[in-house]
Amino acid sequence: MKLMTGNSNKPLAAAIADYIEIPLTDASVRRFADEEVFVEIHENVRGEDVFVIQSTAYPTNDNLMELLIMIDALKRASAKRITAVVPYFGYARQDRKPGPRTPISAKLVANLITTAGADRVLSVDLHAGQIQGFFDIPTDNLYAAPVMSEDIKARFSDKNLMVVSPDVGGVVRARSLAKRLDNAPLAIVDKRRERPGESEVMNIIGDVSGRFCILIDDIVDSAGTLCNAAAALKEAGAEGVVAYCTHGVLSGGAVARVEKSALEELVITDSIGNHEVISKAQKIRHLTIAPLLAEAMRRIAEEASVSSLFD
Repeated sequence: MKLMTGNSNKPLAAAIADYIEIPLTDASVRRFADEEVFVEIHENVRGEDVFVIQSTAYPTNDNLMELLIMIDALKRASAKRITAVVPYFGYARQDRKPGPRTPISAKLVANLITTAGADRVLSVDLHAGQIQGFFDIPTDNLYAAPVMSEDIKARFSDKNLMVVSPDVGGVVRARSLAKRLDNAPLAIVDKRRERPGESEVMNIIGDVSGRFCILIDDIVDSAGTLCNAAAALKEAGAEGVVAYCTHGVLSGGAVARVEKSALEELVITDSIGNHEVISKAQKIRHLTIAPLLAEAMRRIAEEASVSSLFD
């Protein structure tokens, strides 16, 4: 078993390596003068079970090309099996045709990873479950809910909790977390999105008065949806609002927006290596998913059950 990483999230890869107690493979992933990606592996990987750890977050296209070229390099170096470990799967929000003459980019990226030579894929909280079906190779989609629920119980066990989905599409995710929190009640924010990146809260389904609300989502990008939802929940009488999101994309002025919002705290995982962006933020905190990913990778290597991690 060998671990290899690109430049997208080296701290997470190092944490996984520490957990499994296997050093990262010695390799160079760098750029030519014209920004072309060049990969060189400095140790023998012939016949090895190799896990390539690379999130395809900003800069998305650069990180995606690094992943594809690392897989190709391993394939040509006769690695026995290559698993693409993609904690954050970019282009996942383009999983269907929302209008005429638009692409399904998630399927295209799945084809690229498969064609490059990956034998299986490991990801965390895919934006849409059907993306697993876009791959023609085995795909494991892990959930950050167990990590989040443990943190919520440790910090807010004395609160009158209510789990809130920021939109109708996230109800299944919210219900799963609510079940882990001793069947906490569930509320839904009904929103309208006129254009990408902008949303308007229409009404709240459920009585949040006097409740401590836990907003749950998979991706926080511009943070507009979460901040608007938090304001609406406070207006509806919520005692407090905390948001838990797996992937902290946090593009544009998202960090400043969170700092000024009604949110008491935004908790994200380290699936994306943006530690410098949020290092000065007062309201944003990291949870690590390194043990979750490391345990899944160990089980894949040992041909053991991965689904038991969801329990």
